[in-house]
Amino acid sequence: MNFFSTKNNKGFTRTPTLTLFCFFKKVFSEININLREFFTISCFQRQNKKAMSKLVSGFMMVEVLIALSIIVVSILAAMGVTQKSVSVSRQSLHAAQAAFLLEEGTEAMRILRDNNWSNVSGLNPINTYYFSFSGTTWSVSEAPSQIGIFTRTARVDSVNRDAVTGDISISGTNDPGTKLITITVSWSESGRVVSKNLMFYLSDIFS
Repeated sequence: MNFFSTKNNKGFTRTPTLTLFCFFKKVFSEININLREFFTISCFQRQNKKAMSKLVSGFMMVEVLIALSIIVVSILAAMGVTQKSVSVSRQSLHAAQAAFLLEEGTEAMRILRDNNWSNVSGLNPINTYYFSFSGTTWSVSEAPSQIGIFTRTARVDSVNRDAVTGDISISGTNDPGTKLITITVSWSESGRVVSKNLMFYLSDIFS
């Protein structure tokens, strides 16, 4: 006896066994198709995830480079500002020290005048003089000397007075009792020479 079909004058006729077989065949066929689609989608998703992972990694690298660039620029800017601040502070300190040396040179010339007017009047106007302190008094000489980074010099020029008014003038009669003193303090600052001058008149007030 055939369990799958029976034959009559019209051909083969389906039996319950054959119907059940066809059902399971169709079910397994659908499962096979679904499994193929599942694995195809899974492979695509895995590839897509890999691509997305590479893209995210690329963006993260760009973000890291941008962050590092910002940090480096900020550090360089801070270093530049700090260096400039240090340079300005150093220049201010040197300017203050130069002002003190100018004032000290002025007082030294007055002490020379007070000791003897000839200490001032006897100096040659064409020469440059340097200060030195020995014992308890000041003196000047043509021997160059420095005070740290500073060089302090003095020049003594003759003074003319107007014959009518007696005022100091460019032309006129030479006044041996008055001299024009120029104190100069110079030093090197950031590759350039900086100098400060102080000019004043000194008179023989004890004659």
